[in-house]
Amino acid sequence: MNTFGRYFRCTMFGESHGPALGVVVDGCPPQIPFDTEHLKPLMERRRPGKNPLSTPRQEQDEVEILSGIFEGKTTGMPVAMITRNRDAQSSAYDTLRDTARPGHADLSYYQKYGCRDHRGGGRSSGRETVSRVMAGALAMQVLATRGIHIESSICEIGGESAPDRFEETILRAKEEHDSVGGILEVTATGCPPGLGAPAAGKLDAEIAHAMLSIGAVKGVEFGSGFAAARMRGSVHNDAITSAGYSSNNAGGILGGISTGAPVIVRIAVKPTPSIAQPQQTVSMDLRDAMVTVEGRHDPCIVPRIGVVAESMLALVLVDALCEQDVVLSFRSR
Repeated sequence: MNTFGRYFRCTMFGESHGPALGVVVDGCPPQIPFDTEHLKPLMERRRPGKNPLSTPRQEQDEVEILSGIFEGKTTGMPVAMITRNRDAQSSAYDTLRDTARPGHADLSYYQKYGCRDHRGGGRSSGRETVSRVMAGALAMQVLATRGIHIESSICEIGGESAPDRFEETILRAKEEHDSVGGILEVTATGCPPGLGAPAAGKLDAEIAHAMLSIGAVKGVEFGSGFAAARMRGSVHNDAITSAGYSSNNAGGILGGISTGAPVIVRIAVKPTPSIAQPQQTVSMDLRDAMVTVEGRHDPCIVPRIGVVAESMLALVLVDALCEQDVVLSFRSR
């Protein structure tokens, strides 16, 4: 599935070394201010090649808006956006045509489809997240009209929690032809109570789905998260006062429905699987082989993934707002 959302529907397309990547957003409300200026700061945060901490691939990631915008505002029609690949070096992947990279989806894609795009991983590449950021930028504009804002921060990189050690940790891994992962926190403030639905439509379940759809994410927690397993109920329960909740161990969601407190979600990001070290693997016909991954890759994905996670949270919240608007319309009858 490459379509995300029920009301605010985003169909994402494109491959790492194809001509372009893009997204078509259907269901966006009309009269939302939006143009390329709203996209630039978010795309710049995700853009590769800016410093030694990221891949040296040089992509400007300039977005072309093809439809759905007139005189700087959404029209209610599908919003189509693309960004063209300008600096793909596919020849670096020639040796991987018949070899699976450990930690990547090369073998699983081949086992599912019987074919795969070996050039940078095709659709399974982290490059596909550029489409998520385009859609997320539009979603954030919708949220801004409701007073909802999203931001992220890095909690940990390579086991280090001191921000002044992050760069050193990444560069050390890079020098050793290795990689590191980390933990990122994403917070939505201004979120009203009532978003989400019981059972199968729980807001935290939808957010977890969104976060885990990002290829590098291997774990998700809300509020106190896994630490809740070591707490007593008397400590974990968020006391309720006339002024609101006195704490937020629930991460802004109870019973799958937003409480009005900040929605707080943390994600575990795995180390970049493409590393320039010899690794045991197999060929596509399952013969033992060794592989050393060449090409240009991030020694740590965490610094560039924050805006992607923010975008996915924005998409879920806009979808939940659209659903709640429908519920309220029935309640008012």
